[in-house]
Amino acid sequence: MESFSSIECFVRSAEVGSFAEAARRLSLTPAAVGKSVAKLEARMGVRLFLRSTRRLALTEAGQRFLEEVGASFSIIQNAIANLASAEGQPAGTLKVSVGTVFGRLYLVPLLGEFLSRYPAITPDWHFDNRQVDLIGQGFDAAIGGGFDLPLGVVARKLAVAHRVLVAAPEYLAARPAISHPDDLHAADGILIRSPQTGRVRRWPLTHRVQGHSALNIKVRMTLSDSEAACAAAEQGLGIALVSMPFALGYLRRGSLVRVLPDWYVDDGSISLYYAEHKLLPGKTRVFIDYVIEQFAARGWGRAFSAV
Repeated sequence: MESFSSIECFVRSAEVGSFAEAARRLSLTPAAVGKSVAKLEARMGVRLFLRSTRRLALTEAGQRFLEEVGASFSIIQNAIANLASAEGQPAGTLKVSVGTVFGRLYLVPLLGEFLSRYPAITPDWHFDNRQVDLIGQGFDAAIGGGFDLPLGVVARKLAVAHRVLVAAPEYLAARPAISHPDDLHAADGILIRSPQTGRVRRWPLTHRVQGHSALNIKVRMTLSDSEAACAAAEQGLGIALVSMPFALGYLRRGSLVRVLPDWYVDDGSISLYYAEHKLLPGKTRVFIDYVIEQFAARGWGRAFSAV
């Protein structure tokens, strides 16, 4: 049992690059984690980490050992967790990362039914628009778009990620008709600034059947959030280029309408990300199945499509 504990300390320390962070996740002291790893090194007769006051790095032998034991260790750990679930039901803390507004609009409404099915699961949901290190930060799953796909992480597509041009009906009524992207040059643009890079992206517009066109629109304002851009457009302040999931409620209420409805921006996919394991923890497996089921049942895949 001491050997298994030492391997767990080694694997967690290697994942996060710190004895202190590994200790926090294992509910141990940093000294206990360091001592456990040192015992493992002594038994194996090799140094697994290069230690300094500022960083913890794997040696060549440590990297090789992590590659050999990491996947098997996760399978064993998940098997133990599944057997230890409450009365055979999935249990434990479910750590999920999701975008702030998207999570509030589309994930939180699923919470009640999910907990009624799986009362032994404790949600620990983080609402943040930045990509997380799924494995290194100990997340069970993440929902978002445009994520890099690191080794050991898989993605299940939930819906397309389309952006559309929207405006208040009164804004459009007071201006010349817009029937082609070339007509946008004189309009007031409400554009999105990336919170990660600080840049305003100029996506090309895609037509349902006719190809592509540049987006040439005068920048009236830049915002870092599609929901905020929708709220600004609703006040008649201009034409906003926003993600379809955030525009959907405004479009259904009629407070915003599509501008150039045959044109949209293809921004990839909205996906569910999780660590690739042969045996997923029960809590993660049922969450994945539930989210996929609900996206299908509520028709969100169709609703998020601009075509």
